[in-house]
Amino acid sequence: LLNGILKINSGTYNRTVLIALSRPPIPSHQVPPYRGVSARFRPSALSQSTPIGLDRVGRRRLHRVLSDGVSECSATLDDSVSEEEEGSFDELTDVTPYLQPGVELSVLSEWISSGHAVYAEALWDHVTMEEQELAFKAGDVIRVLEASHKDWWWGRGADREAWFPSSFVRVRVNQEHSSAESVESVADQEDPAPRDTHSSQHRQQMRTNVVQEIMNTERIYIKHLKDICEGYIRQCRKHPDMFTELQLKTIFSNIEDIYKFQRQFLRELEKKYNKDQPHLSEIGSCFLQQGEGFSILYSEYCNTHPAACAELQRLMKLGKYKHFFEACRLLQQMIDISIAGFLLTPVQKICKYPLQLGELLKYTPKDHSDHNGVSEAYETMKNVASLINERKRRLESIDTIAHWQVAILHWEGPDVLERSSELIHSGELTRIVRQGKMQQRSFFLFDHQLVYCKKDVLRRDLLHYRGRLDMDQTEVVDVPDGRDADLGLTLKNALRLRHSSTLEFMCALCCRKAEDKQRWLQAFAKERHRVKEDQEMGIDISEEQRRRAIVNARRAKQGKIKNLGYSGSVPPHPQNLHQNLHPLHQRHITIPTSVPQQQVFSLAEPPKRKPHHLLYSITRNAFFRK
Repeated sequence: LLNGILKINSGTYNRTVLIALSRPPIPSHQVPPYRGVSARFRPSALSQSTPIGLDRVGRRRLHRVLSDGVSECSATLDDSVSEEEEGSFDELTDVTPYLQPGVELSVLSEWISSGHAVYAEALWDHVTMEEQELAFKAGDVIRVLEASHKDWWWGRGADREAWFPSSFVRVRVNQEHSSAESVESVADQEDPAPRDTHSSQHRQQMRTNVVQEIMNTERIYIKHLKDICEGYIRQCRKHPDMFTELQLKTIFSNIEDIYKFQRQFLRELEKKYNKDQPHLSEIGSCFLQQGEGFSILYSEYCNTHPAACAELQRLMKLGKYKHFFEACRLLQQMIDISIAGFLLTPVQKICKYPLQLGELLKYTPKDHSDHNGVSEAYETMKNVASLINERKRRLESIDTIAHWQVAILHWEGPDVLERSSELIHSGELTRIVRQGKMQQRSFFLFDHQLVYCKKDVLRRDLLHYRGRLDMDQTEVVDVPDGRDADLGLTLKNALRLRHSSTLEFMCALCCRKAEDKQRWLQAFAKERHRVKEDQEMGIDISEEQRRRAIVNARRAKQGKIKNLGYSGSVPPHPQNLHQNLHPLHQRHITIPTSVPQQQVFSLAEPPKRKPHHLLYSITRNAFFRK
């Protein structure tokens, strides 16, 4: 019998080894947790991923998970909240096996090797073109097949198996009933259908698990915020010779306000938390009452976080700052995470709420007193996360627009960013202003304005600014094919632009194909909808952020002109500035939305045909300067 067991174990081990050997090697690079600007303008060897959600920061153990699945409260908890809050730190012992947040890798690996199915939810998008990496979108469910490495796990997505960054997922609390359905799809159902194997008592235990996860992660988050405020900010203010108030505001933004807000939010959660019967807790109303606070505070922090990363990266190049921040961490007895990791926690936290509330709603029956509250809270926090993600996407968009503008020759008038923050559509159109006056132009439709440029005669990849139209004062009219009496021309696939108040004719635009015309009609309608939506949602990019984007773009252009040795006679096009990058980094990769922005930047892609060397030499000659 013993020999049989050994043979079985040996066979299982051999099969595991063979499976592991058949897998591609673990990716050697580290995936950045947050992308502040477009990958198009940040050449690197990293996966092109733009997070739109959250992740745990670090693996601090609040609980110790025993081999029998029983959760035991750790003895080392913090004093991050008031005395009123500290009393609620004692948790009930749970008898149902489930994975605690921040579970140790050894426990997770043992769980997988024992045959349990472990599912994780994608917290943000992982966009990659590497064959050995698994691409997914936020909300996707991934089955974890191996978790022996702390940074990269092997898992199965919708159609394939590959490596994926462990920091991009959240392991589900209730693993026993995990499936390939996302939390959002389950939460959107009116009421999950009961299963025969699920007793009412068992569902109560599932809800208890989720409620306890929300409470525990909230307490850990408060501890992180306290460490930032007392461990870093307080010490920095003691050294005015190293940090100015402006630097501290740039690095830490409004995180002290977030700390105060979250302390109050935790107090409200504690009041609604039923220690004796956690499944009866009614915490949904807490999220509803503080929805506006979440939106205002976290929008400001997430918008300024890219600038904080840039300033922190600049300081870290100086040895004294690197040692100073590490000394602060040790003095505060903080967990082994860099200051950049701590500053990421608010960005991570805000979009984790919809995932937690979605799972809570899944195990909240319709007759539960908290069902309506949780359902409304889930929708509220989804909207908050969506608004913050949209604002962050707009910030990345203005960087792209700024780089586009500085590459345009002979630019006139105010910067495009003074009124616009997103490119809606672009393409080639024939502009007709009067009979016999037809011009081939490149048009770029932004929110509030339509910019048109002329291609250079010799360098077709260069654009010259020719003008713009105010879309707030412009009305677009669909023109049927046929002869136009006013222009005295036969028009096909045409649009007429006129002043919205005086109805004065401005110009006619002709497309090459009927499909192109429909795209432009849809784009013009989308532009009006986007302007109205921005006003309703309150999306606004500050003057300082717009100005900084233009300044950075001009500085980057000048630096690359100097590095590449261009003469002043021919300003380089942005496509040429990036021709030495890996093809993956020459693309504009942003958060996937219903309007993928990379599709409308088709004219900003590298030219398909390189300019002839002879013509290029001619344009450098002083006799042919424009």
